[in-house]
Amino acid sequence: MIQFYAPHIAQTLMLPESDSQHCVRVLRHKAGDLIEVIDGCGRLYRCRLTDAHTKHTAVEIVEQVARPLPWSYNITIAVAPAKLMDRNEWMVEKLVEIGVNRIVPLLCDHSERREIKTERLEKIAVSAMKQSLKATMPVIDQMFPLRQFIGTLKNEDRFVAYCDRNIERMLLSQACEQNRDTVVMIGPEGDFSPSEIDLLLKNNFRPVSLGDCRLRTETAAINACDTIHIVNQIAGGN
Repeated sequence: MIQFYAPHIAQTLMLPESDSQHCVRVLRHKAGDLIEVIDGCGRLYRCRLTDAHTKHTAVEIVEQVARPLPWSYNITIAVAPAKLMDRNEWMVEKLVEIGVNRIVPLLCDHSERREIKTERLEKIAVSAMKQSLKATMPVIDQMFPLRQFIGTLKNEDRFVAYCDRNIERMLLSQACEQNRDTVVMIGPEGDFSPSEIDLLLKNNFRPVSLGDCRLRTETAAINACDTIHIVNQIAGGN
């Protein structure tokens, strides 16, 4: 069944305009029809339409169901956005489909894109959340200077994907452990500066490789996220 997104459905009993239009005008739902609504906080609501309006569809909640994420650890992908915005949008879509808890756009010394508007990325994340039948919306931060972001971290396992073969690295698939909250940092197209790498190493980031091939920024982010899930699946994690 198609999922609709209404973060305040329990309070308003109303679909937002975009979902109302899709529900009534596109899918031709009418009063009395049953639909599924997610709130982005891990809850699914089975609802009956009481007023099928293209701008403000009203519903009554028939049933509320907890739908937690199918993994127990947190994955944060901190990545310097690519210069071309469509590549960043594609990355967000795939990260959400695969399964991510937080996406942090990083501002680095060599960043080609030095500002980013998250509104469009959040819309893409909502669509990907619906498509992949999740009920939890990942956090998408505003752009974070790298040095400031490091200061927000707590007890997560920390990895930095870095291209310098002169620094000893392990494959991420060998370095990460199951059921651990994990942060993976991906640099810009010009990679991290030496001073940034020095700072990351001093703050307990472990240099890792994502394989023998050189990857684009957005591909590296997706590869890292998927690798963490695969390691947990093989090891029998959630």
